[in-house]
Amino acid sequence: MAALRTLIFMPPAVLLTMLYGLLISLAVILPISVRYWLLAVWRYCILGLCKVVVGLDYRVLGRENIPAEPSIVMSKHQSAWETVGLQAIFPPLVFVLKKELISVPFFGWALAALKMIAIDRAAAKDALKQVFDQGAERLAAGYWVIIFPEGTRVEPGQTSRYKPGGAHLAKRTGAKVVPVALDAGEFWRKSTFAISPGVITVSIGPPIDPAGKSAAKINALVAAWIDTEMQRLSPHRYPSRADAVAA
Repeated sequence: MAALRTLIFMPPAVLLTMLYGLLISLAVILPISVRYWLLAVWRYCILGLCKVVVGLDYRVLGRENIPAEPSIVMSKHQSAWETVGLQAIFPPLVFVLKKELISVPFFGWALAALKMIAIDRAAAKDALKQVFDQGAERLAAGYWVIIFPEGTRVEPGQTSRYKPGGAHLAKRTGAKVVPVALDAGEFWRKSTFAISPGVITVSIGPPIDPAGKSAAKINALVAAWIDTEMQRLSPHRYPSRADAVAA
């Protein structure tokens, strides 16, 4: 049943992405607020399809932890869902993403028109400079910056090294860091086609003020909070740790 629902979901989702990708790229001559309005309509449609067709919804914990000022979101990344869903939770934001995505027809054109931060992962120092320069510019313009510190999607129960780019950006700009844990991979896994019905939990942690902290300390605090919260959201993925706590 999940595979059938996914088959029904995919065609309109792809068509909507192509349509709004084209509209957003053509709207480059208009104020960027218009482009973000179009993005919001697309996001509403995609999340609506998820809920109605697939039966996949979401809930948010810790919404009160979202700062009033533009900040840096450092989030767990398990599926394609958070690239859409997190836009509905936080104020207008830009993603830090690999530059190859910009060349994808329709979708990539929209990313470029929305001034996402596209980096060349192969050029480590240049990539960091792009994050610093463009990230500072976007924050100053009132946009939030979202970074997946593990760099790519990871399977539920797994983790990768947290890259320090977001922490360095916070240290340089003074922007707060908001850690985010989520269990989207329990329903929309990168290794399978079918999207399962259910309710994704997005948990937002207390903001981390970079004042008086090194980038390494900020990064460690983010990693520790997300790792601890992931164990709470998906305890079945960490049986050895649960047994240790019980002992």
